[in-house]
Amino acid sequence: MHLSLIEIAAAFMVLFAIIDIPGSIPIILDIKSKTGNIEPLKATIAASIIFFAFLFIGSPLLGIFGIDVSSFAIAGSFIIFLIGMEMVLGIEIFRYHSKGGGSIVPIAFPLIAGAGSITTILSIKAEYQTINIFIALVLNMIIVYIVLRLTSRVERLLGAGGLLILKKFFGVILLAIAIRLFLTNTGIVLPNAR
Repeated sequence: MHLSLIEIAAAFMVLFAIIDIPGSIPIILDIKSKTGNIEPLKATIAASIIFFAFLFIGSPLLGIFGIDVSSFAIAGSFIIFLIGMEMVLGIEIFRYHSKGGGSIVPIAFPLIAGAGSITTILSIKAEYQTINIFIALVLNMIIVYIVLRLTSRVERLLGAGGLLILKKFFGVILLAIAIRLFLTNTGIVLPNAR
């Protein structure tokens, strides 16, 4: 086990692209509008715990419950699909009963620590040393926390009209991501897929 800046940088970039916290800002703002508040530290810690659990005990953890990675990814795809439906149709499926109620579900899981990022962690363990992935994850979680802290500023900058447009657009993107995640993990191939 040795530190490698190249491995840390590579793992960081892969995880940053998969977690895609800047791309999640419209979804986070939508959840914030329903709950009244998002707790950045709580969401970041919860996502970090999920990531580190999968980094260190990954597949055996799912195995305890008799779940494989594909089944886990499919379950995550359903949650992502429902969030997308909420955004596109302007309906409420998830009920947030307390202030900051969306900080754990759906923000920490499956938005930040989603099936795609968890599967990625399990995959890159074959290429990179665990210590380098750990450092890359910590750096990503710092960025996640900063972005979650700055969502109010983004909200003020975009205004109500800009937020509505982003909400609908990213709702459709989320639906597409959920469908791709579902198809990939069920093995279904669409006739015109490339």
